[in-house]
Amino acid sequence: MGELGLILIGALLVNNFVLVQFLGLCPFMGVSSRYPPALAMGLATAFVLALSAALSHVLYHFLLVPLDLVFLRIIVFITVIASVVQFTERVIRSAHPLLYEVLGIYLPLITSNCAVLAVALLAVGQELTFLATLVYSCGAAAGFALVLLLFAALRERLEHASVPTSFRGAPIALVTAGILSLGFVGFAGMAG
Repeated sequence: MGELGLILIGALLVNNFVLVQFLGLCPFMGVSSRYPPALAMGLATAFVLALSAALSHVLYHFLLVPLDLVFLRIIVFITVIASVVQFTERVIRSAHPLLYEVLGIYLPLITSNCAVLAVALLAVGQELTFLATLVYSCGAAAGFALVLLLFAALRERLEHASVPTSFRGAPIALVTAGILSLGFVGFAGMAG
């Protein structure tokens, strides 16, 4: 498997941002109670994550580094992320008003999703090429969406399961997230 394939699998499964690195937990727990909003949030976050990482890479290498303004990278990256989120929010609001209402506060909160910023910062910190950054961000985005959809499907099934009263709701969701996390941590054994 080539280097780009390893980067993709690493971001998707081995170093999954939600279940291994524990980033982006707010939408993971907040939107994952139903499958349709989880799918929409997974796709919206994936789009924002991939596009903002690519734009951040370009701005970092063609603006911040040549002008010796690398110390401004966090501010620039957050501005890029906020701009991409605003663009995504406007598109969803005009194309699917009902979906926009369902996502509610979680759509603008993509701006403060630490996984989105982490991907941009880690791609720059690892000195990835533009193509490798695209693959890394797409893998991270796909991993985020995958985990969100898996967890939403599990939570929908748990609603109809015979769960003790004291475990219903958030407690069983957290236990399930922990077990799902253990499964993803197990992918780390594939690397060695």
